Amino acid sequence: MAVIPGAKELLAIFGGKPVRSTLLPYGRQTVTEEDIAAVAATLRSDWLTTGPKVAEFEEAFAAKVGAKFAISFSSGTAALHAAVFAAGLKQGDEAITTPLTFAATANCILYQGATPVFADVHADTLNLDPDQVRIRITRNTKAILPVDYAGHPAELESFLKIAEENDLTVIEDSAHALGAEYKNRFVGSIAHMTVFSFHPVKHLTTGEGGMVTTDSEKFAENLRCFRNHGISSDARDRQAKGQWFYEMVVLGYNYRLTDIACSLGIPQLQRLDANLARRREIAKRYSTAFQAVPGVMVPNVRDEVRHAWHLYPIRLDLEKLTASRGEFFKALRAENIGVNVHYIPVHLHPYYQQRFGYRGGEYPVAERAYDRLISLPMFHGMSDQDVADVVLAVTKVAAAFVHEP
Repeated sequence: MAVIPGAKELLAIFGGKPVRSTLLPYGRQTVTEEDIAAVAATLRSDWLTTGPKVAEFEEAFAAKVGAKFAISFSSGTAALHAAVFAAGLKQGDEAITTPLTFAATANCILYQGATPVFADVHADTLNLDPDQVRIRITRNTKAILPVDYAGHPAELESFLKIAEENDLTVIEDSAHALGAEYKNRFVGSIAHMTVFSFHPVKHLTTGEGGMVTTDSEKFAENLRCFRNHGISSDARDRQAKGQWFYEMVVLGYNYRLTDIACSLGIPQLQRLDANLARRREIAKRYSTAFQAVPGVMVPNVRDEVRHAWHLYPIRLDLEKLTASRGEFFKALRAENIGVNVHYIPVHLHPYYQQRFGYRGGEYPVAERAYDRLISLPMFHGMSDQDVADVVLAVTKVAAAFVHEP
């Protein structure tokens, strides 16, 4: 346990007064009266699912990101699974992705009987490194799944070039990056398929939900079929045409997003620009405040992108601190700052270790980052006082744990 010098302010974890009296979560949804009214109107309508609000939400979403097609799903994980299916992955195939992500990014590859192959990340952005991807391509590789970590777009131009050279599909996991831009283009209009999540901590929420955007009509048809049990038509179309006949043409799933959820998503989408602006304002305040805090490293943002700031992950310079990441984390939680860690590298989860034999040490950049990462509260509903509390708590804890000169 680190020793707190007497001259430092006593941390809450050691009996001092916490910065906040109540816990500030790392993320949460914002639901307005407009949202509630929209959902209530759908509940009073004829369609609770497979109805007109689904198409309305999809069309608005596609227009927002600049894609030809947007296909909604019951969750971001379902959307990932559908994208991997649409790309044609099957048993014996491989897809390359990052270890520094939520497990769903790799799990969706397993769902299709294919094998996830990990490649290490860049030290600055913590996004998948294209050079590491290149050396892992085999004759079995069929797709690349880069992740826009924390909301910073991956190097899409490089991945699309690799894909063209090797006849691969790029499936961008953009669960963190709705509204982000890469070289003046919106994420969602660049990769072969881009996957979004509408979990409550994301930029907009439908409760649970996801979306895949694409410019490919073939991918769009496969995605729609897959989310609807593999049936080639939907109930609304059949009712409009006065038909009953339908055919199941592939093995699909019930991954449909409801009209209830879409009616929540539509007004949320209309506020996306304001939500992004607030997140960027909070990130700027954090980065300015922490530049001079010993032991705290702020996220790097490359010049060619506009960050969406789903997360604000600091990294600890442990050589300058008397505490481990775990101690620093517990100290912030005691100050009622609801920090989190994103992520345990996927290959270090027991399932992946047991199935594939990972032992740790295979992806040193991702693993070193994991040992130092802490995600600070970041959501567009934060007040200025919430932001000030986070800055004060991080500064207080860092000062208590910094090595004396």
